[in-house]
Amino acid sequence: MKFDTPAGQNPIDQLKVVGKATDRIDGKYKTTGTAPYAYERHDVAPNQAYGYVLGATIAKGRVRGIDTAAARRAPGVVAIVTTLDTPRLERGRMNAAYLFGGDAIQHYHQAVAVVVAETFEQARAAAFLVRVDYAPEPGRFDLAAEAPAAPPVGGNSGEGSGAAGAERVGDFEGAFAQAPVQLDATYATADESHAMMEPHATIAAWTGDRLTLWTSNQMIAWSKGSVAKILGLKPENVRVDSPYVGGGFGGKLFVRADAVLAALGARAAGRPVKVALTRPLIANNTTHRPATIQRIRLGATKDGTLTAIGHESTSGNLADGKPETAVDQTKLLYAGANRLTAMKLARLDLPEGNAMRAPGEAPGLLALEVAMDEMAEKLGIDPVEFRIRNDTQTDPMKPGRRFSHRNLVGCLRTGAEKFGWAKRNPTPGQVRDGRFLVGIGMAAGFRNNLLVKSGARVRLDRDGRVTVETDMTDIGTGSYTIIAQTAAEMMGVPLDRVVVRLGDSDFPASAGSGGQFGANNATSGVYAACVQLREAVAQRLGINSADAVFANGQVRSGNRAVPLGEAAQAGELSAVDAIEYGDLAKTYQQSTFAGHFVEVGVDADTAEVRVRRMLAVCAAGRILNPKSARSQVIGGMTMGVGAALMEELAVDTRRGFFVNHDLAGYEVPVHADIPRQEVIFLDEADPISSPMKAKGVGELGICGVGAAVANAVYNATGVRVRDFPITLDKLIERMPDAA
Repeated sequence: MKFDTPAGQNPIDQLKVVGKATDRIDGKYKTTGTAPYAYERHDVAPNQAYGYVLGATIAKGRVRGIDTAAARRAPGVVAIVTTLDTPRLERGRMNAAYLFGGDAIQHYHQAVAVVVAETFEQARAAAFLVRVDYAPEPGRFDLAAEAPAAPPVGGNSGEGSGAAGAERVGDFEGAFAQAPVQLDATYATADESHAMMEPHATIAAWTGDRLTLWTSNQMIAWSKGSVAKILGLKPENVRVDSPYVGGGFGGKLFVRADAVLAALGARAAGRPVKVALTRPLIANNTTHRPATIQRIRLGATKDGTLTAIGHESTSGNLADGKPETAVDQTKLLYAGANRLTAMKLARLDLPEGNAMRAPGEAPGLLALEVAMDEMAEKLGIDPVEFRIRNDTQTDPMKPGRRFSHRNLVGCLRTGAEKFGWAKRNPTPGQVRDGRFLVGIGMAAGFRNNLLVKSGARVRLDRDGRVTVETDMTDIGTGSYTIIAQTAAEMMGVPLDRVVVRLGDSDFPASAGSGGQFGANNATSGVYAACVQLREAVAQRLGINSADAVFANGQVRSGNRAVPLGEAAQAGELSAVDAIEYGDLAKTYQQSTFAGHFVEVGVDADTAEVRVRRMLAVCAAGRILNPKSARSQVIGGMTMGVGAALMEELAVDTRRGFFVNHDLAGYEVPVHADIPRQEVIFLDEADPISSPMKAKGVGELGICGVGAAVANAVYNATGVRVRDFPITLDKLIERMPDAA
């Protein structure tokens, strides 16, 4: 189905099932421990052995030799594959690092061997007997040291954010120099780990030259092609199966070492092999969100009209890596006639930087929205009002191009009213509650809406049961439920008459889970397949499809009503289709918006920060399932708190690795850190986005919330921190006297 004109009235608009706060249909499996995650697929292949991955202990250099003699004599060892046994493998889609093969070391904990044994404990013990001789080389590990010489580099996250090395509109330098009120500030964000609950894990089995991977992966079609490329296989000889994913946040968009080494280990062992990466390898061997250094310059008239907006960001990555696209949202969020956005990329020999939840916008808004708060203070204008004064309904970089639907003002006004913003004391450090200084902060949220081709197969059996098959994944987001809701709405059946099968590369290729594009596109693909199935049902029943009404398990036309299953009595009906998009995304800028509001308490003696309450107001098109959408937003809000207050991969700039590479040292927010969260969805639909009239929302929740936290800390204490996260050492020496 080609979607190239705005959606008109269609069956989804009935909203009998879609749009309802529906319990997750996979929830019972998650809560009873019966959902089959990758490492637990004990039944899919017999006689599974265990692989343990050994990572390099240098960050740059070469492997001179590997001695496996002692390891091979260890109890239970079945096979050992080393990087010197294998020529350097090709890289898969969007990988910056090579995953295995050859003697060159690009980063710390790059895989150098996999040991396969009868048990996990035997594999781990034998791996520590492997002796690797390295020839270390000097490396570059310090972004601050490399930033001054970093060259301009453009890039695209692949998830809707991107920018050139430098883009200009008007005369930024001239306008900034002439602006009556100016802000010129530099902000820094830290390297961050995805820290998902389920580790990267894969079971691999060979049948001749056909490889099956039961793995934890967000993008099945991408990964199928990548595995084929990496291992030199025909794509049709690769099957990837990932029905349940215990979190990914971008870290499982691409094939990682667990999949490759499970496959190589299984081939060497002659039997299925399972591999799970340990936490240190997840931090250092896979990907992370790169640190940034961002300079923001704002110029405004005294009445608060922005006349100059400049945002420059420097990040670091491996030689073939991309920059963190932290300036993208600044091109679109606020009006301003004179603009500059620019990115630089320093070459670093740290582990690969790549997509993490809301790549670009999350760290970019952490800087931009603190800068907007600082500018509002300089102007003496309320921060909410300052943002509203600079709203725009057209793309500031392309003034003739309108937003398809933009209600940032509604988010900000609704949030201010619901949160009690009018009661906020704008003078910092004035509100006390016992030993706590109390502050309130806010920020705008922004995330682009990306349109991606997505397909599905829908089948109808003689019992009137509808089965949906697509390689779309459920990474804890509720994909099973919203896809079932879509099929139920389209085919006029109750939700319990729909079966959803996901995550198998043998199914039609979907958009996959990433860039908050999964829900809108995957359900649109199901919509397209259901349109085809409705036509097939009408033809089978001899009904004019234009007149057919699918409702209550029946197909009605005029005075005739036939049970839906009647159409399949002569044999199952099946339809396959995909949603494909025309030029609407070029004609209109499609984005999502939020207003984030946060109250914090800061201990006047210790400078400990406690989040007291949070509110997000979101404008993201039609909300397909408010219950699961709320879960996605509060998850994003929680991650935003982590970025603001605690999450930081500490870099050893001498040896080039992340020191705090486990959940004992890498702190993430827990339940006790987040006592109260509220989410409001504005009632809207965007017919220019898709036939579902929806957009993404899962990453909007993290975009801007960190800045709202930081602004609340400033309001509480009068201490402005521009180097994130805001840890105690950055506050305590500057805290006001605890009188």
